[in-house]
Amino acid sequence: MSKFKTKKGKGTPAISTSSLPDIIFMLLFFFMVTTVMREVTLRVKMQLPTATEVQKLEKKSLVSFIYIGPPAIASLGTESRVQLNDQFARIQDVPEFIAREREARNEADRQFLTTSLKVHKDTKMGVVTDVKQELRRAGAFRINYSTLKGVK
Repeated sequence: MSKFKTKKGKGTPAISTSSLPDIIFMLLFFFMVTTVMREVTLRVKMQLPTATEVQKLEKKSLVSFIYIGPPAIASLGTESRVQLNDQFARIQDVPEFIAREREARNEADRQFLTTSLKVHKDTKMGVVTDVKQELRRAGAFRINYSTLKGVK
């Protein structure tokens, strides 16, 4: 007879969950730090046109957006409006907007600043032409039209 007996009915021990809250809070903190919040609240309707030849912008940090389209609130009418950052603006305010955007960027990156026009697909081209004329007066010659990739 042996001196030591083995217990055959012994199961595996339970998994310790004491560190689970620490892991959850660490993941929550990570996602809070790395998530980019929406910077602009759209006040105009945005239904972008489609295009077949589309290229992605390389450095999105060097892009300033100008939104053109009908107001999202019906009480403001149906005429296309220009939105710079979070507020409606006149077309004459575009050069001042470009100057502020240049000042906010690093001096070495100012020459690479691109202005992207996000224009509703039903907007008349006259408004877009007026904005482009103001961009020329401000010296913003790098202009991009934002579209969706698709078949016409």
